[in-house]
Amino acid sequence: MSPESSPTAMPAATVLYAERLWPTIWVWIIAAGISMAGILILAPISMVAGYTAAVVLFLLMGTLLVLSTPRIEVTADSVRVGRARIERRYVGTVESFRGEDATAQRGPKLHGLAYMCIRGWISPVVKIEITDPADTTPYWLTSTRRPEQLAAALSPSAASPAA
Repeated sequence: MSPESSPTAMPAATVLYAERLWPTIWVWIIAAGISMAGILILAPISMVAGYTAAVVLFLLMGTLLVLSTPRIEVTADSVRVGRARIERRYVGTVESFRGEDATAQRGPKLHGLAYMCIRGWISPVVKIEITDPADTTPYWLTSTRRPEQLAAALSPSAASPAA
């Protein structure tokens, strides 16, 4: 009997949408430029120490960038944005924003209690209303490179088994 046909095998939650908010090439170029400061600082002592410092700084910044890259994942049962996770039944209206509207959502229109998963190198955002009466968070605001697809994945029809 294969694991797929075993009566005890649990079906994996189908992922309706997944995205990692990876840094853009410009962030990596800036990290490389900052790491080059190690050469300038330590060159008077030793060029080997300067190059070593530059490599260590770049590896450190690269590791921190990769480890801090949040993931957005939508399944039929739950939504995960960065470290936050909520059941789909508590997701209300979902709106996507680009351009000046996205800037306004991240700035003057931002609610002080909103959960934010924002990356400065990704302009579009999606606003996810939270309807859980026990949660004081009015909504989640997250950066995304594909706001329309994320909003579609969070629509009530996407969570239904027939979708």
